[in-house]
Amino acid sequence: MGQRITVDPVTRIEGHLKIEVEIENGKVKDAWSSGTMARGFEALLTGKDPRDASYVTSRFCGVCFSVHTMASAAALDDAFGAQVPEGGRLIRNLIMGAEYLYDHIIHFYHLAALDYLDIMAIANYSGKDAELNAIKDKIVSLVKRGDTYPLTPRYEPDEFSVADPDIVIMAVKHYLDALKVQVTAKNMGAIFGGRAPHYQSIVVGGVTQYPDADLIGRFKSMLGEVNAFVRNVYKNDVLLFGGPGGPLFPLAKLGVGGGHYNYLSFGAFPNDDEGKDLFFKPGVVKGLNLDKIEAFDPNKVTESVKHAWYKDNDPVHPYDGEQVFDLDKDGAYSFIKAPRYEDMPFEVGPLARMVVHKDPTLLSLVQAGAKPGAVARHAARMIETLHMADQMEVWLGQLIEAAGKPGFKIQDTAHWEPPSSGEGAGFYEAPRGALGHWIKIKDKRIENYQAVVPSTWNASPRDEKGQRGQYEESLIGTPVPDPENPINIVRVIRSFDPCLACAIHVIDPRTNEILKFRIE
Repeated sequence: MGQRITVDPVTRIEGHLKIEVEIENGKVKDAWSSGTMARGFEALLTGKDPRDASYVTSRFCGVCFSVHTMASAAALDDAFGAQVPEGGRLIRNLIMGAEYLYDHIIHFYHLAALDYLDIMAIANYSGKDAELNAIKDKIVSLVKRGDTYPLTPRYEPDEFSVADPDIVIMAVKHYLDALKVQVTAKNMGAIFGGRAPHYQSIVVGGVTQYPDADLIGRFKSMLGEVNAFVRNVYKNDVLLFGGPGGPLFPLAKLGVGGGHYNYLSFGAFPNDDEGKDLFFKPGVVKGLNLDKIEAFDPNKVTESVKHAWYKDNDPVHPYDGEQVFDLDKDGAYSFIKAPRYEDMPFEVGPLARMVVHKDPTLLSLVQAGAKPGAVARHAARMIETLHMADQMEVWLGQLIEAAGKPGFKIQDTAHWEPPSSGEGAGFYEAPRGALGHWIKIKDKRIENYQAVVPSTWNASPRDEKGQRGQYEESLIGTPVPDPENPINIVRVIRSFDPCLACAIHVIDPRTNEILKFRIE
C-alpha cells in the first residue's frame, strides 16, 4: 500500500476540486478526482419558459458563461426550428472567439505558468532594462516584507522550475501585460454580447445586437491589439518554455499527464449558415490513432452515476438524465457524473481539438519527441489561439461586407415562440472542451434540461467498468518524489484548465496531520 496524498481544494482553477493520489516508489500509482460542489441548475429550469434557458445556464459559471449561453441558444435553435442568418452567425462567432482569446491568455499567464517559475530567481536579474529593473525592485521589496502573493509559489523549486533570471523576469512582465490584454479581450465580447459577464444578446435564432459602424470599429481596434499580443508574446513564451530545447521539453518527453489518449471534439464556429462547415472540426480519436478519425455521433454519449452522489441508475443519454442526490451512496466520491462516448472515457479541450484537427505544428512537437500530456496541452492552447486570432479577422471582414447588403439579418424572428413540444441539442466547443446542452419541451415549458460540460468529461470519476476519468488516468505515473511538495500533481491538473477554489490541504499519510500549503 502506497502513501496517500490529498490536494483539497486544487487552487488556481474555477470551482471546487479534490484530488487524491496513491504514491508508490515516487510516482502516482492510483488517483481519484472529486468534484466537491453540487450545481443543480438543470433542476431549476424544469417548468420554465425555454427562452429563459440561455440566461439561466449562463449562471453556471462566471468564467465560461458565454459558452453556456451559446450552447443553450443552439439547443433552442434546434428545438424551435430556427435558422440563424449570416449576420447572427458571424456575430456569435466573434463573441465566442473573444472568449477564446481572453480565456487562453488568462490560463497560461495567470493560472498555469507560475507552476514552472522559480520566482526568487528574479533577484539575480542583472540587465539594464529600466522597466524590468523596476519589476525586480518591486518583487525584492515585497520579499523583504514577506508578501509576494500571488507570484510566489509555496513550494520548493524542482527540476522543472525555470530559474534563469532573464526568463523569469520577462515572464513576470508578460504576466502583468496579460492582465491588461485579457481585459481588452473581455471588452471585445461585451461589444456584441451586451455586457460581461453573462451576455444578453445571444438568443434563439441569432443575436439582438446590431453591428453599426461604431461597434465594428471598436471591435476591430481591440482585436488588433489582442492579436498582436497573441502572435508576438504568447506564442513566443509557450515555445520558449515548452518547445524543443525549452526548459519544459524534458517534461514533455516524459509524457507526464497523458491519460487515456482518447480525444473528442463536438466541433464549433460555423463557417456557413447551415452549420455543416465548422472551423473547429468534430471528430473522435481513439488511442491516438490519427489514421482513423471517426465522425462524432451525439447518440453515443451517455452519463454514468456509478461513483457519483446521485441516485443509482444505468448509464443514460443526456436527454434522459436526472439529478437526484444520494449523499450516503456507497462507493460515491464526486458530484461529477461520468460522461462516456461508446462507453469509453475521453479527453476534451484544446489538445483534443488540435489532435482531431491534425494540426501540423502540434504534430511536429510530437514528432520531436513530446508525448501528448501536460506540456502539449499548453502548446495546443496556444496553437488554437493563433488560429482563432487569424479567423476572427476573417469573420469580422465578412460581417462588414454582409452588413452592407440588402436584407441583412441578425436573427430568425419567425421562430421566436417556443413549440408546444419538442427537443433539441446544442453542441459547442468551450475553450475547455466539448460542451453539450439538451432540452425537452412539453406544453411550451421545459420538461427536462441537461448539460454535460468539459470538466465533466475530464474530471469524471470511475464508471461501471472501473475506468478512471481523464484527470485520474492522466496522473498515473506522475513523479512525486517529495509527498510534501506535490507540485507535479497540480501541474497536470491545471493543464486541463479545470472549471469546477483557493487553498490547499495535504494529508500526511504517516501522521494524518493536515499540512497546509498555498500553491499559487
